[in-house]
Formats: sequence, C-alpha cells, structure tokens
Amino acid sequence: MLDKAKEMYKLRKEASSIKKKLKNTHIESEHDGVKIIINGEQEVIKVEISEEATQDLKKLNTNLEKCFNKGIKKSQQIGAEMMKGVMGDMNFPGM
Repeated sequence: MLDKAKEMYKLRKEASSIKKKLKNTHIESEHDGVKIIINGEQEVIKVEISEEATQDLKKLNTNLEKCFNKGIKKSQQIGAEMMKGVMGDMNFPGM
C-alpha cells in the first residue's frame, strides 16, 4: 500500500512539472496570412492577421479555424508525448 502511495505522489509531482513545461511551451500555427501562438495548455498567446487575409471575411474565418485546430492538435500531441514518459514509468497492478 505504501508503494502505491509513493507512486501516486511521484505521478502527481511529475504531472505538475509537465504542466509547468506545457505552460511555457509555445506552439505556432500559420495558414494563409493568419498566425496564432498558443501554449501547451491550449491558451492563446497571440493572434496575427495580415492585411491581405482580412480582404475576404469568409476565407478569414476558415483560415482562423484551420490555424487554431492545427495548433490545438499539435499541443495535444506534445502533451501526450510528455505524459507518455510519466505513465510508462508507473506500475499499478490490478488497475
């Protein structure tokens, strides 16, 4: 029982460390004059839109959607990779 408690403490500590790393990881995504930067926690840091991209509002909306989806997907991949290392080290028999 004590071993499980130690492993849970270790997991919580490593997850907290990963959370800090994700907060400081910036992911950039660009598409047709739209550029976004989000962090690994999927918080928007910056949005830049070129003047040319503002000429067609419908296209701008599509480009924003594509840019955000691409950035979010990348942040999820980065988070999963970081967590894979932690979860691979954990051993919880019977769970």
